[in-house]
Amino acid sequence: MTEAEAWLRLGLIPGLGPTTLRRLLSDFGDPEAAAAASSASLTRSVGATLASAIRSGPDRKLLEDSLRWVEIPGHCLLTLADAEFPRRLLEIPDPPPLMYAAGDISLLGRNALAIVGSRNATPQGAANAGAFARELSDCGFAIVSGLALGIDAAAHRGGLSGAGGSIAVVGTGLDIVYPARNRELAHELAANGLLLSEFSLGTRPLSANFPRRNRLISGLSCGVLVVEAALQSGSLITARYALEQGREVFAIPGSIHSPLSKGCHLLIKQGAKLVESAGDILEELGTAARPGAAQASDSSENSVLLAAMGYDPVDLDTLCERSGLTAESASAMLLTLELAGTIAKLPGGRFQRVR
Repeated sequence: MTEAEAWLRLGLIPGLGPTTLRRLLSDFGDPEAAAAASSASLTRSVGATLASAIRSGPDRKLLEDSLRWVEIPGHCLLTLADAEFPRRLLEIPDPPPLMYAAGDISLLGRNALAIVGSRNATPQGAANAGAFARELSDCGFAIVSGLALGIDAAAHRGGLSGAGGSIAVVGTGLDIVYPARNRELAHELAANGLLLSEFSLGTRPLSANFPRRNRLISGLSCGVLVVEAALQSGSLITARYALEQGREVFAIPGSIHSPLSKGCHLLIKQGAKLVESAGDILEELGTAARPGAAQASDSSENSVLLAAMGYDPVDLDTLCERSGLTAESASAMLLTLELAGTIAKLPGGRFQRVR
């Protein structure tokens, strides 16, 4: 029996969770000994039901499929016994005994920072997530997030574009991409970053999986940046885990009128550090920031319109009222700015600056 097979023979037992598996390892020393233990010994450790399941072994097809998956180049099984197992996860109360990895596991040895937020991100929020991720990645941080739509996806892309790379911790088996719209991004992470999961192959995206995933996102990181979050956002769960694990929590403030700013503002009220730049995070973590590229200035022709727009969503009529421009002139400028990527058009005929 190979070491990987021994770990999988325990890890694939239904109902044998991380806490119980760690107790087994503590009682028997290693997975080979636990898998070969007598029913009586196992019963004393984990009870009769799980002892019977361990003696029967996992689903044979799932075991064979998992062993074949591990043999694919770029795939591996990370266990508590491996030197590559992330040191930071050993510091949290409930580290996963084994994880599935696809990609570059050397990223787990880097300093990491998590960037999380709303799936329904605004254009400004997505732009912020990408910009912060790219700059922090260029400063050597691996950017950790959860492969969700919106802020997560923007953070991964920003991290991949920098020197530090990006790690996606997912709530499914690594043979399933969720959401499906991020399939291309998942493939890019497997090729140039890292995909990580504590869930066995074939695990569907059940709602209970994602809070468990969130504890690993914060656990891998020295801090968590929340970019946009509603009051009921799962990102606040990640922030709570971060606090429980002794990690730093950062939040970007937003408009007082935006529901997606409410979660960030709540975190700031509760003591999270308000950040306006990647330098604020680097200063807090004791890392010197690299000088950023100077932001291109807007032409004088558009400066009046941008000043009238501010940073909150606004409609054309309001822009004309604030700027004194005609609707025809303002519309032409808006189109130019949209094509340049300076603003974005939102549902309902509104516009918002994104850089």
